[in-house]
Amino acid sequence: MSKFNPEKLTTEFLDGVTAVGAVIPRRYTLTHSDATGDLFLTIGIHYAWNKLNLMRDEVLGEWKTDGGSLYYCVYLQIDQEPYNQAVSARRNEVFRRELPLALEAIRYGDRALFARYPELDQAPILVNFMSVFPQFARQENWGNFHQFE
Repeated sequence: MSKFNPEKLTTEFLDGVTAVGAVIPRRYTLTHSDATGDLFLTIGIHYAWNKLNLMRDEVLGEWKTDGGSLYYCVYLQIDQEPYNQAVSARRNEVFRRELPLALEAIRYGDRALFARYPELDQAPILVNFMSVFPQFARQENWGNFHQFE
């Protein structure tokens, strides 16, 4: 796993979302540059679809509620077209290796919100690995943001 460097992260707030605004709706789009290693976090009411690339290696996330309890839901697109199981296996490995860094970047990029609502650090993180291949398609509990601060 790569080590998170806060200097490599750029955070942008869109759609009237502020650093300490409402938790819901609040959606996160995390992209990166393979060339520079820079990370780009966009936080808004909607995902930043215009920031996505053909590689589909972004990390999307949002706060949700279930019976009054907050949780953070992550979406990872494991497959690329054309569908190839070997490529999906490799992407699955990369996502699993780099996801802790991505969660740390999201936590850091939205640190003012976490400071205002400290209970967010204890909210469960549910990760959805999306794939047409059953061995990669699953939902997993990745702990909470307290582990990634």
